[in-house]
Amino acid sequence: MTVTVEHAVPFFAPDLFEADRDVLLDLLYEVGTCPEQKFILGRRTARFEEALRAETNAAEAVACSSGTSALTLILAAMGIGPGDEVIVPAFGCAPLASTVLSSGARPVFADIDPVTLTMDPGHAEALITDRTRALMPAHMFSVMADMPRLRDLADERGLRLIEDSALAQGGSLEGRPAGLWGDAGVHSFVQVKIFGMPGEGGVVLTDDTALGERVRMLRNHGQDGRNRFLHHHIGHNSRFDEVMAAFQLHRMEGLAARTARRTEICSYYSARLSDLVEAGITAPPVGGDGRFPYVYTLLCEDRDGLRAHLAKAGIDAHVYYPRILPEQPAFAPHARPDGHWPRAREAARLNISLPLYPHLTDAQVERVVDDVRAFALRRTR
Repeated sequence: MTVTVEHAVPFFAPDLFEADRDVLLDLLYEVGTCPEQKFILGRRTARFEEALRAETNAAEAVACSSGTSALTLILAAMGIGPGDEVIVPAFGCAPLASTVLSSGARPVFADIDPVTLTMDPGHAEALITDRTRALMPAHMFSVMADMPRLRDLADERGLRLIEDSALAQGGSLEGRPAGLWGDAGVHSFVQVKIFGMPGEGGVVLTDDTALGERVRMLRNHGQDGRNRFLHHHIGHNSRFDEVMAAFQLHRMEGLAARTARRTEICSYYSARLSDLVEAGITAPPVGGDGRFPYVYTLLCEDRDGLRAHLAKAGIDAHVYYPRILPEQPAFAPHARPDGHWPRAREAARLNISLPLYPHLTDAQVERVVDDVRAFALRRTR
């Protein structure tokens, strides 16, 4: 049977900002015709940073050009560079390794927990040497890393803790928001994230005001914001856009409702898919501390078969990180030759993510679940 376009369930929603199109155009005109002609790091960015501080209770929120740039700025602000090592998870997004290498330091890859798919604190501890300067765990898909153990480990060993919480906005663990367990953390605003926007952007969050001030200078070529053309540090161009700041301020009012809808969809998926373990499909549990509704990911023994089955039914699925970081051509030369990451490899082999965005209809969500179940039942016959 041929699936018509109107019945398809895309993985990345093509109409993500359709309801705000007119507002975005109005804001573009407003900023473009404003007499002050301030297009970056203006009063709208300052208001957006203030709103983010209020939302997270962070002492500092420094808006910058992307989540990747936010990690780069943190590493630079901490003085991490040549001769240093930073422990990162072997399974995850490329910036976990590339930002460390760009700083001149070396990424040391730790294996992951098989359930949360985040950095295993025990393996991370075994990798600490006298060159280790920082731990950089990342929250993954919809689950926060074991930040209490990692925080304790960093404190015990005198290390910095950098929290890659780029996709975890809205998550909290033991009452502490994602991004504030580390000495510094990040959020990303790329369009598919929980608080995404039609462009690139990110923020550095920290309760260390001195570190936050240094990040603030580094994002704008090392200037302090009061004395233009006075450069205190060798910095970066990682400035935030005024149109996007205004647009995010507009969309912040609906953030809680959009996040709640994403959470509702995740809960429905888990409730309907929790009994498929014997069919080779493991779904995350419903809710729980340290959860956030960014991407809904299954582990499936026949991932390629499930993906093909869903595609035939008009449902797009997505595979993140099919190759672990230390086996990527860009990073393999920097990985320890005796490295062993079996659980990261297993996650790379099994993970598959289902559509998740706030304006999925109930009918679309039910259809996704029904087709996953149909595949599972076919395998068990």
